[in-house]
This record gives sequence, structure tokens and C-alpha cells, in this order.
Amino acid sequence: MRFVPNRLWLGLAAAAAASVLILRTTPARLHGPVPVVLRPPSPRPLLLAGVAIVVATVGWLAFRVWEAGSEADEVARALTGGDPERAPALAVRYGCAGCHTMPGILGADGTVGPPLAGLRERVFIAGVLPNTADNLIAWIEQPRRFSPRTAMPATGITTSEARDVAAWLYGR
Repeated sequence: MRFVPNRLWLGLAAAAAASVLILRTTPARLHGPVPVVLRPPSPRPLLLAGVAIVVATVGWLAFRVWEAGSEADEVARALTGGDPERAPALAVRYGCAGCHTMPGILGADGTVGPPLAGLRERVFIAGVLPNTADNLIAWIEQPRRFSPRTAMPATGITTSEARDVAAWLYGR
């Protein structure tokens, strides 16, 4: 064994004894905090930092989705003159939700008619009308006027209510 100065041995022995005492002594017995220098580092700060980063990222993404949704609603209001917030209740009341899948409306999972998500990006309404706000409103009001053999019934919806539904459809 190589010769090591006595002071080094003494320092190592003191450090070992101190670490044993610290590991076996609880903070209550010390009447104060345990020195952090001699305790193994806790993973808690890294875990908390990771959670904070995840929460901040999710919050930012949720804000971006909300912001995009509100922008789409504003565009839809401008196109149709309707209020998209009234549409979910109207879709249930007039039976739209029974035949169509409509995102965001509870129970609107029908498969008789086409799904109504992304309607603003489509070229045609029901395959027969160019996709404009006026055509969509007219289609919602009286579909058989444009396509006598369509399965979509005349529901009795008013022009004002059709504007609201059209605004909601264009906002999704």
C-alpha cells in the first residue's frame, strides 16, 4: 500500500464518520436543516423543472388553439353574419346532430349525412352548390330547393338560425 500522509487519512475518516452521522440523524434531532452539501442531490428540482416546462408548453399550445379557434369564429361571423355560439343548441333542436358528425357537439355522431368538420375548405356544398356563405345558408334552410332527391329534410329552420349554424360550420 502506498504511503498516504496522516492528515489525509484523518480527513477521510472524519468525512466518513460525518456522513454516517448525517445519514442516521433526522432533521428533528438536529433542530435544524440537514446540511445539503453532504446529502446526495435530490432529483426533485429537476422533476419540478420538467413539470414546469411541460405545463408551460401545454398552456402555450392551449392558448394557440384557443386563439386560432377565436380567429376562425371571427372569420365565420364576418362571412355569414351569424353567431356560432348559438349553433350547438340549434343543431340538436333541428336534428342536425342525428344525421351528421359535428365536432364539439355532444351526441352529434350521426352517419347518415357527411361529417361537417372542415366545411369551409370544401369546394362544394352537398356536391351541388359552390361553397359560399349565402349558398350554405340557403342549403341549410331549404336543401330540396337545390337537390330534390337529397336525404336532408326541410327542418323549418329560420334564416337567422341558418346563419348561426353556418357560422359555426365555417368556424370548425
